[in-house]
Amino acid sequence: MPAIMAWLSPGAAWFHNQLIPDGTPVPAALSDPRTTMAIWQLGNLSQVYSRKGYLLLGMISTFVFRAVRDALPNNPVAQERIMGASFTALALADVTHIIWSWVGLPDNLKYDFASWNSMTHGNITFVIFLLGMRIAWFLGIGRTRYYFGQPSSTSQSQPPTGLKTKAA
Repeated sequence: MPAIMAWLSPGAAWFHNQLIPDGTPVPAALSDPRTTMAIWQLGNLSQVYSRKGYLLLGMISTFVFRAVRDALPNNPVAQERIMGASFTALALADVTHIIWSWVGLPDNLKYDFASWNSMTHGNITFVIFLLGMRIAWFLGIGRTRYYFGQPSSTSQSQPPTGLKTKAA
């Protein structure tokens, strides 16, 4: 939805103006075409990560995560390793996104949560929620863990058979 709003209506100027809630009226258009292009391009990927990039995450959830499940139906360890790698990347992106969104806010707004608009809450509050969900996944809350949080087997720590090791 945010990507469509940036591309069509209310448009890139509205999106750009909503990044910091300061009550400034929305301009009819952005004065710099480069800014408009950047917002449209980022909207395609992650809408400046606003609302966690519904378009990109929707495509990942629809195609990639289902492909993992379908390609490895009898291998939950491999499924979990692939999902965990994806969630690790997303969690790191969450942390950096929260930090830079917070740093970018004017000092008078950082702790004035009531003054935040939906864009600010989407960029900080909602991303904190999503990070919490990823952490819960890694902790195994509400699911069976097959790889993350499991003790490593001794066979994984041994060198593969057929390889020579140096004698002491």
